[in-house]
Amino acid sequence: MLIRLRSRDGNFRFEFEPQAEISELVAKILETAPEADPHTVTISNQPRGNEVPVTTLGGRDLQALGFKHGDLLFVSYQTRSAPEPVPVTPSTTIPGVSTVTEAPRPWDSVEEDAVDKYWRSQEGKIPRGRDSRFCKHGANAMCDYCMPLEPYDAQYHTKQNIKHLSYHAYLRKLTPKASSSASITSVLPPLNPPSYKVKDPCPTGGHPPWPAGICTACQPSAITLQSQQFRMVDHLEIASQDIVERFLQAWRATGTQRFGWLIGHYEPYPDVPMGVKAVVEAIHEPPQQGEIDGLELGLPWEDKARIRSLATAATTPLQIVGYIFTDLEPEEEDKTKVKYKRHPQSFYLSSLEVIFAAIVQNANPTPSKASFTGRFGSRMVTAVLTGTEEGGIDVAAYQVSEQACAMVEADMVEASVEPGTVRVKEEDREPGSARYIPDVFFRYKNEYGLDVQKNAKPCFPVEYLLVNVSHGFPQVPSPLFRSVNYKIENRQGLEDQTIENVLSKLAELRAYETQESRAGGDRQRRQALARFVSDWHLVTFLGTTGLLGPNDVQVLIRTATAHDLEDDSVLDELIHTDGWQTLMTFARESGPQRPANVQLPAESSHVPMDMDDIPAEVYDQIARESEGAASSGGANVRICPHCTFENTHGGTDCEICLLPL
Repeated sequence: MLIRLRSRDGNFRFEFEPQAEISELVAKILETAPEADPHTVTISNQPRGNEVPVTTLGGRDLQALGFKHGDLLFVSYQTRSAPEPVPVTPSTTIPGVSTVTEAPRPWDSVEEDAVDKYWRSQEGKIPRGRDSRFCKHGANAMCDYCMPLEPYDAQYHTKQNIKHLSYHAYLRKLTPKASSSASITSVLPPLNPPSYKVKDPCPTGGHPPWPAGICTACQPSAITLQSQQFRMVDHLEIASQDIVERFLQAWRATGTQRFGWLIGHYEPYPDVPMGVKAVVEAIHEPPQQGEIDGLELGLPWEDKARIRSLATAATTPLQIVGYIFTDLEPEEEDKTKVKYKRHPQSFYLSSLEVIFAAIVQNANPTPSKASFTGRFGSRMVTAVLTGTEEGGIDVAAYQVSEQACAMVEADMVEASVEPGTVRVKEEDREPGSARYIPDVFFRYKNEYGLDVQKNAKPCFPVEYLLVNVSHGFPQVPSPLFRSVNYKIENRQGLEDQTIENVLSKLAELRAYETQESRAGGDRQRRQALARFVSDWHLVTFLGTTGLLGPNDVQVLIRTATAHDLEDDSVLDELIHTDGWQTLMTFARESGPQRPANVQLPAESSHVPMDMDDIPAEVYDQIARESEGAASSGGANVRICPHCTFENTHGGTDCEICLLPL
């Protein structure tokens, strides 16, 4: 095969056998560049980017690496201080290139998500049925009109109104078909995360590092903003509407905005070729300070490591798949409706929200074997609860593009006063805060319908950085957590999580009388206890009480996320833990006590009743009535029939909409 080389020394053409080792190619490179340091030689299929050190490719032949006849390779290297003669015979061992062992490559040791492993094992093609008009063959044959389509077929996506390719369909489009003698893992990764930073040190080594010097080899290229072809997540599915309703209760009660992390997992999405969907099972609310028109959030939040560890211990391993926040404001004329603030004439995500989304995505990269760095993109989804055109509330889901993440990482952009525009920062050459800003352009159609390129400085529309993600709810909800009734964390003054209310509920359910399944017992009571335990907020709170050890908490989360709560043995493992037995001891002490036997007067004609004959349900009823009587003297909460605000004052009008209660 013919391989072409292009370096600073010129253009070269060499003939190789397909089974020739990479050391022969390196020998030819060093023959054309006698001053090159063999340890710094890199090759790439692009003029800039995707550089791979040849020291990581030792022991492989050219065909196994995916090289084909006529390929053009771009060579770069650093010069040695004192040139040494290098033999050019193919049998010579090149320093740093071993023919027996090879250096570890970042993408080989990456552990991908389960959904990525699934799609790598599938063919992924789009099946088509027999066309009655054009297919003239038998039932067991196939032609161009009924053969399966590639997952990146443009006509299919246009017909199905799919705007973006899925991540794995995009990989199939970029990855060449492997030959029969090459495995798919032997092909060089097709992806390289974009970077708009100045390379430090410069590959040429001919000048001081930035800001003292810069050249075309180390400076980033000009940026042309364009819509991203693919998206890492194709669909956001919330397992149950109760999850969103429970999240909205804080805004309905206080009128302030809320923020929460989405806890869930990733699954294949069949409605998009080789698609991926994020399934949300719970919303965890970190410490925050809500305001009428925004909120304050501290990052990083101190409970992050514990929440991640707890989520991964579930029966279906969970993780943080994104975040959600509210942007709701009642209309002035009709408080029962919400303002329609985010629409094509205003904005979808503000520039500040886009920058925050890019920071979150940069902090949570996706492991990938298709990238030179072992990581590419992020599957963190941004969800917004905002008003609709009809005055209702709906979810909108987005991601930001890889260009947006790279620009934020390079400190190139900042938020603007106008929410729909992003401002490009000024270049800074100060040693402590040096920042190089390359040329940034974007294209649009003017009033005459012509495609025009415009300089993005000083600002450009935020839509160039957005990637739309569809969203919805399942037709038949089957959430992993069956209950959302327990109080939510970090809602001080509105919902306070205390061990007393947990023990009170356990005593009401008489959980301390529940034994393992083989001992029998009330089946309905057992199922009610299992449903009560199957609550994300309850599980996370019990992990902070100190009553349950780390192993007991893992058993609790596995029980809470069991696939079949109707199974009588679902609680057996939890009941045998020491932490649960301790919790049941406190619950038994906090439950209603049986009254002592009362000795009636001797002259009374009444026969004393044996207190042991009184059913336990009577004691439960007495306890509930006593709790109701104790709470009746508290604040009287009245829900406004117009705006659903919970009023706690004694007036006759609602505090929010001022309409009569």
